[in-house]
Amino acid sequence: MKLSIRNLTFEAIIGILDFERTAPQPVEIACDITYSYKPGSFLDYAEAARLLESTVKREKFLLLEDAVEALFLKMREKFPAIETIEITISKPDILPNCRVCVSDFRTYL
Repeated sequence: MKLSIRNLTFEAIIGILDFERTAPQPVEIACDITYSYKPGSFLDYAEAARLLESTVKREKFLLLEDAVEALFLKMREKFPAIETIEITISKPDILPNCRVCVSDFRTYL
């Protein structure tokens, strides 16, 4: 099965610039997960979305890259059925003329 979470939008402290450390800014996460589905066993997408958001809000990462790495660990720990996962974190308002994103992909097969 494949689970996709799109447009998970919230505000968080993330970044290395002084103004990014003092005021939350919009953050958006997209996540694609493949997992082994068995009847009676599923991946709770609401809990996955909460975990993604709460981790970024709580940790106040300096770098998007560090956030992605931490999210891989948290998601795999919480959902061991994950076979592959791709996470993209975007800061849509950090530059006036573009959306800045960092993404990575992991396989746990």
